[in-house]
Amino acid sequence: MVRVCFVCLGNICRSPTAAGVMQWLVDEAGLSDRIEIDSAGTSAHHAGEKPDARSAAAAAVRGIRLPGTARQFFAEDFARFDYVLAADRRNLEILTGLRRPTDRARLALLRSFDSAAPAGAEVPDPYYGGPGGFDHVLDLCEAACRGLLQRIREEQGWS
Repeated sequence: MVRVCFVCLGNICRSPTAAGVMQWLVDEAGLSDRIEIDSAGTSAHHAGEKPDARSAAAAAVRGIRLPGTARQFFAEDFARFDYVLAADRRNLEILTGLRRPTDRARLALLRSFDSAAPAGAEVPDPYYGGPGGFDHVLDLCEAACRGLLQRIREEQGWS
């Protein structure tokens, strides 16, 4: 089982969007019994809340469901996952600070799996923007998650 956790600040917009997109792709590929997906936030500010309604609505138009409720990422989570993927550099820095030398999870920016994205590219936070920002985040997450799924398939030897 390959386990992936997507992380943003509050776990109500970007990380649940990435988790929903990845689950959609994994289901489409018939790999839901081999890949487990979760999301979390570096902050507990929205813990227990459902994904942002605007994120969920934009995803629903594409047939994607945003799962779960917001939770905070803790250092112990590194032991549970193979990949911990941050939406932006600030959250990557926070995660790097939580990571212990013995943690095996690969820690990276989500967009590092999008071959068309420039180095260090981030998923912008759509929370305070207009509705178009949520569609843009979906596009970015889909491109990155497609690359991530391809990488996992290659590493695992899954055709």
